[in-house]
Amino acid sequence: MQLPPSLAFDATLAQDFLHLLRERHSGPVALEPRHASWFRKPVDPLLQACQVGRVLADPVVHEAGRLPGGFAGLVYVRLHGSPRMYYSAYDRAVLDALVARLQLAATPGAAVWCIFDNTAEGAAIQDALCTVQGLTGR
Repeated sequence: MQLPPSLAFDATLAQDFLHLLRERHSGPVALEPRHASWFRKPVDPLLQACQVGRVLADPVVHEAGRLPGGFAGLVYVRLHGSPRMYYSAYDRAVLDALVARLQLAATPGAAVWCIFDNTAEGAAIQDALCTVQGLTGR
C-alpha cells in the first residue's frame, strides 16, 4: 500500500487500520509510507506485530527509508529510477549493491520482492535482468 506524502503517522488510526486489515487478509502486506513521521521508532513495532513490511523505495523520502523495516518476513524493494524518477537506469555498482542487499534479506521463510518502476524508457527490463544475473551468478 502506497500512502500519500501528506499522511502523517497516527498511532491509533494506523493500529486500528492494520488490525482490521489483518482480520480480513492473511497474505503478505507491504506499506510504502512517504511522510517522515512513518520512519520513527513507534512505527516498526506496530508493523512487526501486524506482519507488515515497510517498503524500501528509491529515491528515498527519509534517511531511515534506506533500509526496509517492519516485518522481517517480507522485504519489498521498489526502485523508481534515480536521479530521474521513472526514466533513469541504475548503474552496475548500484545493482551490485542491490543484489547483496537482496541476498542478505533472503533468510529462511522470508519473502523478498524487488520491483523496478523505471519503465518510462524501458530501463526496468535491463535493470531487472542484471539483478537476476547477479542473484543467479549467470
